[in-house]
Amino acid sequence: MGNEKTKVAGFSVIAAIFLTGFKLAIGLVTGSLGILSEALHSGLDLVAAVITYFSVRVSDVPADKRHNYGHGKVENFSAFIETILLLITCSWIVYEALNRLISGETNIEVSIWSYIVMSASIIIDVSRSRALYRVAKKYNSQALEADALHFSTDIWSSSVVLMGLVCANFGFFAADSIAALVVAMIVLVVSYRLGKRAMNVLLDKAPEESFAKVEEILTNFKEIKRYDDLRIRESGADTFINVRIYLDRDLSQIQAHLICDKIEEDIKNVIKRSDVFVHAEPENEIEV
Repeated sequence: MGNEKTKVAGFSVIAAIFLTGFKLAIGLVTGSLGILSEALHSGLDLVAAVITYFSVRVSDVPADKRHNYGHGKVENFSAFIETILLLITCSWIVYEALNRLISGETNIEVSIWSYIVMSASIIIDVSRSRALYRVAKKYNSQALEADALHFSTDIWSSSVVLMGLVCANFGFFAADSIAALVVAMIVLVVSYRLGKRAMNVLLDKAPEESFAKVEEILTNFKEIKRYDDLRIRESGADTFINVRIYLDRDLSQIQAHLICDKIEEDIKNVIKRSDVFVHAEPENEIEV
């Protein structure tokens, strides 16, 4: 498991290095703010990819005496750091774009290399985002999903910049700065989505989807008179679930134990990489 996650994260680092260098070189030569904004975007993607690479390696380290719930939240923390990086990108792009539009200094040199670098970026971004999403879904990795989100954002922003270059080629140079602003808006939306999810996990907010799945499973067990104290928290790819159920007092200890085991098994089959603890109580010993 760890090898596949580390491998796909490592390839993303290599792709980000190539894209950042290529965009930066062409952006400096042509003076295109759209391409330069994309170079900065890719540069922060590179930092994010490096963070992701190390976080997925650390997150799979087994739990120990000092980290009873494992190291999974390293992934969630890295996703939060990536959000901060994306917000920094937005600030710089908006400042430069507005400055050029206000000053009127929007002339750029459009060459064949401008189109080559943005087309290559789109192709590489599509490939990396698909690979990252596939592995992220397979292992429920928020860090890899965040990295995939970075690359998929690049697809849209690169497409916008490419359109800006086409307009600039016909003399509408302001389109380049406008394209940069559109990139910033895209990045802002992605930042919000990514940051909100990372903070929810870091603050142990109960995941609504998992909560609904567990409640459905508990409802299907006719032996359960009622249940309470259902608690769910995520840490990286792992989900920790605790619940207290109330059973008929006439059931034997062995019967109650078997029911708990079956509930835990059903939950684990629905929610992968989950750690489930079900505590049983006789119904009439607790006042309702």
